[in-house]
Amino acid sequence: MTQVSSTRQKLPQAGASLTEKALINRNITAAKETYAIPAEEYAQRRQRLMDQLPEGSVAVLPGAEIRYRNNDADYAFRQNSDFYYLTGFAEEDAWLILTPGHQDGDSHLFSLPKDRAQEVWTGFRIGQDAAKKDYGISEAYTLGQLDTRLPELLNGAQHLFYPMQGDDALSRRINDGCQQLRQKARMGAIAPEQQHNLLPLIHEMRLFKSDAELEVMRVAADISAEAHSRAMRVCEPGMMEYQLEAEYLYHFMRSGSRAPAYNTIVGGGANACILHYVENSQPLQAGDLVLVDAGCELEHYAADITRTFPISGKFNPEQAALYQVVLEAQYAAIDQVQVGLDCHAPHRAALNVLCQGLLDLGLLTGTLDEVIESESYRRFFMHGTSHWLGIDVHDAGRYKIDGQSRPLEAGMVLTVEPGLYVAHDDDTVDAHWRGIGIRIEDNVIVTESGPEVITSGVPKNIAEIEALMTGQGVGLAV
Repeated sequence: MTQVSSTRQKLPQAGASLTEKALINRNITAAKETYAIPAEEYAQRRQRLMDQLPEGSVAVLPGAEIRYRNNDADYAFRQNSDFYYLTGFAEEDAWLILTPGHQDGDSHLFSLPKDRAQEVWTGFRIGQDAAKKDYGISEAYTLGQLDTRLPELLNGAQHLFYPMQGDDALSRRINDGCQQLRQKARMGAIAPEQQHNLLPLIHEMRLFKSDAELEVMRVAADISAEAHSRAMRVCEPGMMEYQLEAEYLYHFMRSGSRAPAYNTIVGGGANACILHYVENSQPLQAGDLVLVDAGCELEHYAADITRTFPISGKFNPEQAALYQVVLEAQYAAIDQVQVGLDCHAPHRAALNVLCQGLLDLGLLTGTLDEVIESESYRRFFMHGTSHWLGIDVHDAGRYKIDGQSRPLEAGMVLTVEPGLYVAHDDDTVDAHWRGIGIRIEDNVIVTESGPEVITSGVPKNIAEIEALMTGQGVGLAV
C-alpha cells in the first residue's frame, strides 16, 4: 500500500459506520486546512509584485468568467491562475486593481454583490465585507462599480500594467477608462500613457514556490500517486479506457481533490502513441500496454504523473525492453535536476539514453552523435522532457533568459517525462515493436540538496509494477 501523507487521513472503507465516516470526514477537513495557502501569503505576493512596479504605476488584473458548455449549461468554474495566485479569490467575474501608494489603499477588489435571491439559484457569494476581512483587501466594491471606479484609480498614474494577451474586450475596457481621463484633461485628470504587460512579472514570481505551495503540491502528488497505484490493481482486459479513467477521478475526489488538473489520458495499445489522446473510448486489450497520464488539482495546484503498465499484468519481452530504456532515461534525467544546471539538462540526459537504447535495440542505425544530430530519433521521441509545474499543469515561467537556457534554482518544480512511441503503421521496424507507446513521468522539486521526487509513491520499475498488478505486491491504496 502506498503510504498516505501524514497530513491526511485514510478514507473509510465501504460499510464503515456513520460515526466513523463523520469522524474521518472531520479529520480530512481539518487536515485540508493545514495545507491551504494562508491569506497572508497572498497579501505578500501582491506586495512583492507592487515592489517591482515603477513609481506611479497601477496594475489591473481581471479574473475568469463563466464559460458555457452548451445552451445554458456552464462548465465548472475555475479561476484564472494569475488572479488566484494574487488573491486566493475563487469567484467568477472579479477584478483586482493594485495602486501602490494610493490614498484609498493599494488593493481594490471588484466582485459580485451579495444577493439573497440570486444565491438561491447559484450559491453563496462572498460579498464585499468578507472580501476585505478574509482576503486582506484594502477596498472592496461591487462589480457594477468597476466602470466608474476604474478611471478614478487610473487617474494620475504614469504606468499601466495589465495582461496583454490578445483579449480585445479587456483592452477596450482599459482604453475606455483611459479615454475618459483624457477627456477630462482640462479638469486636471491625467491618464497613464505608458502601458506594459503585467504577466511576465507575475509569471516569474509563480516559478518559485513557497513552502506552503510545495506542501500543497506534495499532497496533490500523494493523491495522484495513490490513484495510479489503485488503477494498476484494478486494470484488466476488457475494461473500457474511460472505465479506467473513472478510477482516477473517483480517487481524486474521494481524497479531497475536486477535479483533475487536466484531461486524463488513457491510451491502450497504439492509442498510447497519440500524445494528447483523450477520447478514452476503446476497450483495453489483453497483451497491450496502457499509458495513463493523470494528476489531480488541489487548491488550484496540479500534479502530473504518467505511468505505462501491462493490461494483463505482465510485460512481454519487447514491451519490457522499450520500457527499461525509457526508465533508465528518466533516472538519468532526474539526476540532472540540480541547482546550477540549466533547465534543459534533463532533456539532454534523457535523449542520450533513449537514442542509445534505440540503437542497441536496432530501431535506429548509425552512431549516437549521428542520430542526435540528424534528429532521426524524432520518429520515436518527439516531445520535450520537462515543463514547469504549479498552479497550471504547464506552469508559468520562462525557460530561456537572453537566449540561454535558464539555470535551475531551489523552489522550482518541474516534470521529468521521457517516452518512446512506435507508431502502429511504422513498417520500417519489425512488427513486434509496432503500436508500443511508453511514457514515465514524475514531479520533481529543485532543492539545494538535489532532486526531490514527490510522486515516488507509485511504482515504476517493471518488477514492482508486475507485483502490484498480479497481487504479489502490497495492498491497494484507498
